[in-house]
Amino acid sequence: MKLRNIAIIAHVDHGKTTLVDELLKQSGTYRENQKVAERVMDSNELEKERGITILAKATSIVWKDVHINIVDTPGHADFGGEVERILNMVDGAIVLVDAAEGPMPQTKFVVGKALKVGLRPIVAINKVDRHDARAQDVVNEVFDLFAALDATEEQLDFPILYGSGRSGWMAYSPEGPQTDGMAPLLDLVLDHVPEPTVEEGPFRMIGTILEANPFLGRIITGRISSGSVKPNQTIKVLAQDGSLLEQGRVSKILAFRGLERQPIELGEAGDIVAIAGLQKGTVADTFCDPSVTEAMHAQPIDPPTVTMSFLVNDSPLAGTEGDKVTSRVIRDRLMKEAEGNVALKIEESADKDSFFVSGRGELQLAVLIETMRREGFELAVSRPRVVMKKDEATGETLEPIEEVLIDVDEEYSGVVVQKMAERKAEMAEMRPSGGNRLRLVFYAPTRGLIGYQSELMTDTRGTAIMNRLFHEYAPHRGEIAGRRNGVLISNDQGESVAYAMWKLEDRGPMMIEPGTKVYRGMIIGEHTRENDLEINVLKGKQLTNIRAAGKDEAVKLTPPIRMTLERALAWIQDDELMEVTPKSIRLRKVYLDPNDRKRFAKASA
Repeated sequence: MKLRNIAIIAHVDHGKTTLVDELLKQSGTYRENQKVAERVMDSNELEKERGITILAKATSIVWKDVHINIVDTPGHADFGGEVERILNMVDGAIVLVDAAEGPMPQTKFVVGKALKVGLRPIVAINKVDRHDARAQDVVNEVFDLFAALDATEEQLDFPILYGSGRSGWMAYSPEGPQTDGMAPLLDLVLDHVPEPTVEEGPFRMIGTILEANPFLGRIITGRISSGSVKPNQTIKVLAQDGSLLEQGRVSKILAFRGLERQPIELGEAGDIVAIAGLQKGTVADTFCDPSVTEAMHAQPIDPPTVTMSFLVNDSPLAGTEGDKVTSRVIRDRLMKEAEGNVALKIEESADKDSFFVSGRGELQLAVLIETMRREGFELAVSRPRVVMKKDEATGETLEPIEEVLIDVDEEYSGVVVQKMAERKAEMAEMRPSGGNRLRLVFYAPTRGLIGYQSELMTDTRGTAIMNRLFHEYAPHRGEIAGRRNGVLISNDQGESVAYAMWKLEDRGPMMIEPGTKVYRGMIIGEHTRENDLEINVLKGKQLTNIRAAGKDEAVKLTPPIRMTLERALAWIQDDELMEVTPKSIRLRKVYLDPNDRKRFAKASA
């Protein structure tokens, strides 16, 4: 069987998944009358809602009797752990770049990894039919990016195609022809991407993607480096240090044939296959013949930069909306997640009732929390904290610095520069990006960026686009001012009353509606001043039998602040928690009793 293995890598929203749709369509993967969903590779519910790829997935097509395995990778750096492992499986990559936006931070992140592994990318300039497309300038920017990333002479001599994934064509010129569809791209893959390198020896494979199947159990996907494997064959699993993890039989071998995974009788070197039947083997482990003694080298994964605590929900409303509330089930779910997601790190606290979950960024952790709440979990989570490092030579504290790229209308650039300076960011570049817009590049501490996204949207009337990428660890940049306003806290348990809320409106905007269940210590609004204030939203109107001459005033309430998961995570302070259930997101103080809060404040002062 003739084979090619390629990955499609690009920044968020540059059109990877739409391009895969067209490749599947034009290679004859679908039947004539088959009904196909848009962005078919984004199969996860959250991916469909947010329009981003979160999990790497593989598919395959046949073109001119050659089997092409395609891996669709996430474009967001928070899910970069997926990308780093995937590059081990492929021999080539299509770098997709938007014809108007040009190479963005995430493009740089993924391309840097691909060049380091030695891949020779194909560059595809997508969306050339946009009114603000500037294809030739973007090609020059891509070349500069490759040169800045220390690409070899061979890698710098990359082939370039232009086209539109949505319209379903690629050509060697931005003008077309459009009649050939995706054929130029598929032909270029056959010519430019080498066949998989096959090593001598018995069966060996590095696990790359792990998933759980209700019928087959654990399924691990990877590329076979050498030898072959059959169903019922005995194999063993070696950890990174070469120690034996387990030995067992392969119950099933599945290969990607279009969108379907079909059982095959023989998995051969070079092909990407999924193996079922083993209990412990996971990502980055070596699956091999019993005669093999040394583990294969897996790509190192970048360390996590943000951590937060997941705690058992102990509020008075605990267990009323979710059915998975104990520390044991939360622990099992987090451990299962960490098995398949190598960019996550889970640690248990000494008292066993909370867990420290570290990841690449707030988005990655927010997606995990959202997934868990949809599965019926109830938990409390703390504000994200940055993972600091100690410089071994000097003993100095180092913190993660990110490269932040903000595209903004010229009229709003002043407020963006001011807000970033307050967050201890240093500006590296400011240049026009066409259409009265500026592109600003900053190096900012991760600490200062937590919660900035929603503020940026407010400051720029929703017109700014922000992209972030881990840059380096650098000396601590000092204190950064947090939220300036205090909070309004409920002083009793019950259901909120419209009349009481109306009377308290001058204290600050509310986050709840009338009839919401509240409890003592729950945050129900933002105070207009810097201090926290306890209020009573349960007090109804005193009724008497004396009629007033005038009509009773109708209660008109200001609409409450809507707290999304990401916004709430960034908004809370260190002495506050977010309570997440399948139906609600509530904010609360860590200590519900006001006397406990005073004691804690005194002790920490």
